[in-house]
Amino acid sequence: MKRPLHRTFQSLTVRNFRLFTAGQLVSVTGTWMMVVAQDWLVLSRTGNSGTALGVVTALQFAPLILLTLWAGGLADRYDKRRLLMAANLAAGALALGLAVLVLAGDVRLWQIYLFALGLGTVNAVEVPARMSFVSELVGPELVPNASALSAVYFNVARVVGPGVAGLLISRVDTGPVMLVNAFSYLATWGGLRLIRPAELHRAARRPGRAPVGEGIRHVLSRRDLALPMALVAVVGMFGFNFQLTLPLLAKVVFHADAAAFGLLTTALAAGSLVAAFVTTGRRSRPGLGHVVAAAAGFGAVEALAALAPGFGAAAALLFLTGFGSIYFSQAANHCVQLGADPAYRGRVMALFTLVFQGTTPFGALLVGALAESHGARSGLLLGGVASAFAAAVVLGVHRTFPPRVSPGPGAAADPGPAGGDPRGARAVADRAP
Repeated sequence: MKRPLHRTFQSLTVRNFRLFTAGQLVSVTGTWMMVVAQDWLVLSRTGNSGTALGVVTALQFAPLILLTLWAGGLADRYDKRRLLMAANLAAGALALGLAVLVLAGDVRLWQIYLFALGLGTVNAVEVPARMSFVSELVGPELVPNASALSAVYFNVARVVGPGVAGLLISRVDTGPVMLVNAFSYLATWGGLRLIRPAELHRAARRPGRAPVGEGIRHVLSRRDLALPMALVAVVGMFGFNFQLTLPLLAKVVFHADAAAFGLLTTALAAGSLVAAFVTTGRRSRPGLGHVVAAAAGFGAVEALAALAPGFGAAAALLFLTGFGSIYFSQAANHCVQLGADPAYRGRVMALFTLVFQGTTPFGALLVGALAESHGARSGLLLGGVASAFAAAVVLGVHRTFPPRVSPGPGAAADPGPAGGDPRGARAVADRAP
């Protein structure tokens, strides 16, 4: 019993990773509380408008399109710890500003849009630095385990945050929930402040320049990286719009209150948490076939969730959808991260973030408009069908034109070029998150 537990939590034996994880757990819980509060506020102010909710989601992710690749260069050139400290302080200040407006009872829809854009801008800088910082915290051998544990804390927060937010909103409204989120960023800042820089696994020297084009060329020259990236782009655009589709499903289809909405979000997060624990024992890079199968399974259960006849069935199918979402994102992340040359890792993970989360503004606007014209279920259904179809197309391309894999130095933790059987968290970030 001790041995499996040790393997599951092996990265937590590293002091720096423990500090980082503790701060992230508090901060991401606050972020998920904020997601529920913000969505509920927008729907309440706009008469359940899917379009307005789509605009907020789009504004949160739009900066990723313009800034993430540049931010990946920053992560390769500068101290990731200091970048993350600055980003968390900036995000906390923005969250506090919005909370004050809501508590004053004077917030307008355009102001919510503006703060969503500001937080998205900070997120564009923070995500690639955070994703590539994991390898500095634990070293390359523990990257799969640390990344999976990052998904665990993210989904623990995703379980706790929405449930607590739903209860608080029903009692004290959205303003206090947003205030809690604003101060939660201090936990991450504090954890980063306590980290010992001398114990980080840093490269011998950082590049003086880190051109974005070099990172893109590195991916395009490696079809074992390019095909998973293409699949991630489609699934991210259509399949991961839960911030938009879940509130509509809860409020419009099942006529649920804020607490019940929180339960649906918690069901999705609970499935994600189970998947995160399942993947903690993985020690090798997954092959493309594994990534494709995960995407197809995710698409199937998401489509079924869209057709759920009742609230209980929807909760159960969203549990499976959550499992599929993290299992797929873990596999895609590690297929890319463990295959990339360490010299390009910040830029490669920035590109990963861009195609995963940067496609969300387009998907959110399309899904929001579709849900408004064809019903709340249609957005979730589109996500499932598109994800499964993309998996079939990528598999067809892979079989028709088998990639010639020539792994670089980044595959050191990889027992084989493309085989084996591994992403980490937020997605999404982060899709937050």
